[in-house]
Amino acid sequence: MTDSPASTDPTSGEDLAGLFAATGVPASFTARAAARLGPDAAARLRADPWRLLRVPGVTPAQADHFARGHLGEEARPDDPRRGRALVEHLMAEAARQGHTVTPVADVLAALERMKVADPRRAVEDALDEAEVLALTEEPEFDEAAFDEDAELPEPEETLGLARWAMAEETAAEGFQRLTATGAPLLDDDTIRALRAGLPEDRSLALTATLRTGVTMLRGAPADVTATALAIAGAAAGQELRVAVAAPTARAAAALAPAADAGFAAAGLHDLLEPLPEAAPAGGVAFARGEQRPLELDLLILPDAAGLDVELAAVLVEACADGTHLVLGAAPGALPPAGPGAVLHDLEASETVPVVELDPAGPGGPLAGLAAAVRGGELIAVDAPDREVVIVPAASPAETVHRAVQLVADSIPRALGIAVEDVQVIALAAGGEAGAGALNAALKERLNPGSGAFGGFDAGDRVVVAAPLPQAAVGETGTVAGAGPEGLRVTFAGGAATVPPAAVPRLRHGWALPVSLGRGTPRPAVVAVVAGDAALSRPLVAAAFGLARRHLSVVQAAGPALARAVRETEAPARRTRLARLVVQ
Repeated sequence: MTDSPASTDPTSGEDLAGLFAATGVPASFTARAAARLGPDAAARLRADPWRLLRVPGVTPAQADHFARGHLGEEARPDDPRRGRALVEHLMAEAARQGHTVTPVADVLAALERMKVADPRRAVEDALDEAEVLALTEEPEFDEAAFDEDAELPEPEETLGLARWAMAEETAAEGFQRLTATGAPLLDDDTIRALRAGLPEDRSLALTATLRTGVTMLRGAPADVTATALAIAGAAAGQELRVAVAAPTARAAAALAPAADAGFAAAGLHDLLEPLPEAAPAGGVAFARGEQRPLELDLLILPDAAGLDVELAAVLVEACADGTHLVLGAAPGALPPAGPGAVLHDLEASETVPVVELDPAGPGGPLAGLAAAVRGGELIAVDAPDREVVIVPAASPAETVHRAVQLVADSIPRALGIAVEDVQVIALAAGGEAGAGALNAALKERLNPGSGAFGGFDAGDRVVVAAPLPQAAVGETGTVAGAGPEGLRVTFAGGAATVPPAAVPRLRHGWALPVSLGRGTPRPAVVAVVAGDAALSRPLVAAAFGLARRHLSVVQAAGPALARAVRETEAPARRTRLARLVVQ
């Protein structure tokens, strides 16, 4: 059963609030539950109290507490509804860690630890509900090490949430289709003329783009972007229909001057034409798709590292047969915030050309630092114009204080960069020096207020934290006001009204976790490295790489920062795309 989008019917909200009040659930859960479970959330929860686990942030212990409050003595650990909900919860937790599949054995072991009487039956009940799918993973076959007398390994039983499993299959089919239908866009003589005089790597990139249905570009972000724009201009000059897409409208605005060459530059969200109504489960439905594909010969995403399997599936479905798709990213880029490892898996499948771009030049201090971090080394850079500044901090309170001081005073005064052009990037989402604490302090300094409009005031900087029809995840804007129709926000792409039911998808946006800040470089970035941050090389590289003119690093992690850059990669993800693409 698919959950419905939230309703603005006040009686449904009052019913849910009353149910939570009677069972001891904090009132703060009401908006989240209504947004996730829909207009009849209260009725759904009365019929199955463990359905509360579908609400993001709810733990099994909290769901059990709610069930006891509602059912009394009838709330039992062996209730089939509990077992089914726990299976779905385990799959959702795995998805939040980036996995699209989980071995059945791991799920059964976790259910035993949660005191589920019959774990296998719980899995079967979850499969009957169709929210979870059973998937068979064929073992890798090594021909070189094959022994005729050895027993072949058995296929591994895995489980996955239907939402992500189906998206992964759709993405794989789309990449296969684009590869199969991607005839050369120009004749050989024209391609040879276009690549004349280009360095070998840029020539290879141009040739692959124009001759192959799907191409990947790997290199420093500035080199990938410059190459992508040059290819787009060359293709548009041959009267091909070309678009360059960025993760957000704000990022696309930085590409707009280059679009004078005759191609479109837009945020991917806008290019796909979101429909005004939210899709089920709090997502977004798009007008562009299989029935109404984009009218393009060539689509280039210079920064595609943030594509999860669901957005990748939407993207390839929106590409018509014969459209050429180019996906760019830095080597070892931070995986997407959502499930999947699309670019990693596509490269691992060896079904598309991958062109490595050499650095165009030495670059300045910012480029040098970012390149060194991507290579596994945290270096001290010579920054005569204060392009890079390190600010040590000894405690969470000092960390927050230093960050606020940089944003509100030091950077605008010393460098002439307006507060509006300074973005704090928190390498820890939570904690005493995480994004939440930083936003609270920055609001108090920059725009104090009571949060009259669903926690926001006019003048607050906000960010889209969950998909909205009005703006992409990671898009930042400024609250202009509010009324019965919702919160009025000015985004880079224009003014929008976010209805009351969708306001919980916004967060304060002076400080962003890396997952929301990625993809949108800023003139100045204050990267806050809290002492308790879970650091990795891709995370640090993504944060540092967002600065265009200036980077301040508030450093409270001590030697752990250099150690993470040197030793810690992003955790591996269990996915199927690499195998599905070659089937």
